Amino acid sequence: MTASTVLVADDDSAIRTVIGQALERAGYEVRTTGNAATLWRWVTDGQGDVVITDVIMPDENGLDLVPRIRKIRPELRVVVMSAQSTLLTAVKATERGAFEYLPKPFDLNELISVVKRALEAPRPAAAGSSRANEADDEALPLIGRSPAMQEIYRTLARLMATDLTVLINGESGTGKELVARALHDYGKRRNGPFIAINMAAIPRELIESELFGHEKGAFTGATHRSAGRFEQAEGGTLFLDEIGDMPPEAQTRLLRVLQEGEYTTVGGRTSIRANVRIVAATHHELRQLIRQGLFREDLYFRLNVVPIRLPPLRERTSDIPELVRHFMSRAAAEGLPSKMLDAAAMERLKAYRWPGNVRELENLVRRLAALYSEEVIGLDIIEAELSDASPALVEPEADGLGPAVERHLRGYFSAHGDTLPAAGLFDRVLREVEKPLITMTLEATRGNQIRAAEILGLNRNTLRKKIRELSIPVLRGAGR
Repeated sequence: MTASTVLVADDDSAIRTVIGQALERAGYEVRTTGNAATLWRWVTDGQGDVVITDVIMPDENGLDLVPRIRKIRPELRVVVMSAQSTLLTAVKATERGAFEYLPKPFDLNELISVVKRALEAPRPAAAGSSRANEADDEALPLIGRSPAMQEIYRTLARLMATDLTVLINGESGTGKELVARALHDYGKRRNGPFIAINMAAIPRELIESELFGHEKGAFTGATHRSAGRFEQAEGGTLFLDEIGDMPPEAQTRLLRVLQEGEYTTVGGRTSIRANVRIVAATHHELRQLIRQGLFREDLYFRLNVVPIRLPPLRERTSDIPELVRHFMSRAAAEGLPSKMLDAAAMERLKAYRWPGNVRELENLVRRLAALYSEEVIGLDIIEAELSDASPALVEPEADGLGPAVERHLRGYFSAHGDTLPAAGLFDRVLREVEKPLITMTLEATRGNQIRAAEILGLNRNTLRKKIRELSIPVLRGAGR
């Protein structure tokens, strides 16, 4: 049986040699070249069963070859490799019809696996048009070339032409909404609206109305019909942020939308077809919420069609220099003085834990640009800033619980770019303090609500009401 032939184009002779040797050891015939013209001649001559091409070559961009190859030889799979390694590169490669995109450096075993899949895969679909072709790297929503980010870019590129439901999980400040916007802006619904709603920022009793809209007279104060976020997002993307904070009643209605593709407004009787792509996000571990009875398992499986985990910044510290340059450039474009960091300062940033993740880093860069006269930021300034951002923990006995809570809240709001809590956030903060306190007390009393109410200084009926409102699990069979 004749061995399959792989055509390799890369202007780096060392890379050509390494790839060629690896493929030959795997049993393939290999032809290598350092320019696009030779590769194009081989393709037009009918040679090769798989193409592997770099993006940057001396005579032509490898991405521009992909649609031309697809046009004359649609059965020929093209693998694009690149050291540029941005989301835009991954999107361009996918939208122009590449079978796979591999960011450099890559594992040779992975390359061989990709070649094997390319030879065995059915004929790919025709390539679609791309709006991303004219995009500028400076406008990219996601920054970073670490292996973790490369995997996210590849996943996003594969999802652009689909309407699959996506569930994004990541700590606060990792960029969950940026990922959702990238899916929309580079996807098939780019001409429709992008509507975002944060479940944690809306009073529980208003979430269903916010999502699905309401009719006039549906409840007290409903003086006119109001469109919900599903209606506003018609033809586009609906981003459900902090989905883990959605109350049970709204979860049931959302499940029906995902199952049946339709919904009714609050107070309405006519079903409305939903034409939206759902992207959800959370910082919670939803499986833990399911075990606690706080999140529907069937809804979780409907949302978790394609899971994407965003790594915290501490897991991709190699991206920090590029992120700093990006944020410094953005600050300068907004009129702030241009700055740079010396090597020691940059290393200190890479050693920091970043509890507020990328958002905290962006806020720090803005402060550096705005508050310091030095053109080159040194280690002493960074040390002072990080010391202020993450004060040492103090034992409660030293100055009481109140100051410790105040420090925590100030640190939280600082990390998220706020000097004061956002409007309407007081009730949420209060709930988040009340819930663990009541939960701990119920655990200590083994579910005895009478005893727990006494310890907390609450009326028993008040405690039971808070247990319901906060969705606190209780031990069945315990003394009431």
